[in-house]
Amino acid sequence: MKIYYNKKDLNSYVEGLKINKKTIGFVPTMGALHLGHASLIEKGLKQNDFVVVSVFVNPTQFDSKEDLIKYPRTLDNDVKLLSSISKNKIVAYAPSVEDIYGNHVKSTSFSYDGLEHEMEGRFRSGHFDGVGTIVKRLFEIVRPDKAYFGEKDFQQLMIIKKLVEKHHIPVKVVGCKIHRATDGLAMSSRNSRLKPEYRKVAPFIFKTLKTAKEKFDGNSANKVTEWIENQFAKHDLLELEYFIIADIDTLRTVKRKSNKKTYRAFIAVYADDIRLIDNIALN
Repeated sequence: MKIYYNKKDLNSYVEGLKINKKTIGFVPTMGALHLGHASLIEKGLKQNDFVVVSVFVNPTQFDSKEDLIKYPRTLDNDVKLLSSISKNKIVAYAPSVEDIYGNHVKSTSFSYDGLEHEMEGRFRSGHFDGVGTIVKRLFEIVRPDKAYFGEKDFQQLMIIKKLVEKHHIPVKVVGCKIHRATDGLAMSSRNSRLKPEYRKVAPFIFKTLKTAKEKFDGNSANKVTEWIENQFAKHDLLELEYFIIADIDTLRTVKRKSNKKTYRAFIAVYADDIRLIDNIALN
């Protein structure tokens, strides 16, 4: 399997694919790959001739230096996972910070028509500027036909679609269903850092989301939110940061339900010092 560590070599390879009329799928990751990433890559392989997978822990999207330092870096294991999916159709791009940013590790400021101010944007200052900066840069380097993002980071998915729309980037953004462990916990690279007692109780997050979905049918958004908050207030190990029911088009918190709109519930929870997010479609 081919691995490129700088954009110059990757550009040469991509140019060869383009000359030969090959289609390119792209899965941007921060490494510590798991079966959720594998599901995105496999979908990319079904829809394209080749898939480029970037493995890069992007410093500009972390609002906590400690979180950046602790983020798992497992390139050797990542390459093994990629090779097990395909040795010939997957290309890995594992650049250095200097290769991406040069001597200026700094975010560009983006406007996503207000999407960036909701949910994660309220709690993670500058996060979506960092996301937009790295994704736009990677799109310019890889030049994919399609790019694949998981719905676990639903707000990020919507923001990337807005980025592509506003900057006229010639790539189709494909959203993919959340890949879950057998106990319901949404797959995340951060899961590997959970202490055993926290990993054991973490499926409570999805369990409560499923019940919230059931309750949403006959209750107001406020009632469902109050119920969720009470469930976590009684939990010994998990700390709720937020639970929000939002319109999927604007991501704004719903005040009064409408039959003409589609809603999704979003949640962020701390399991010790590990922050876990999840979401579920409500109607």
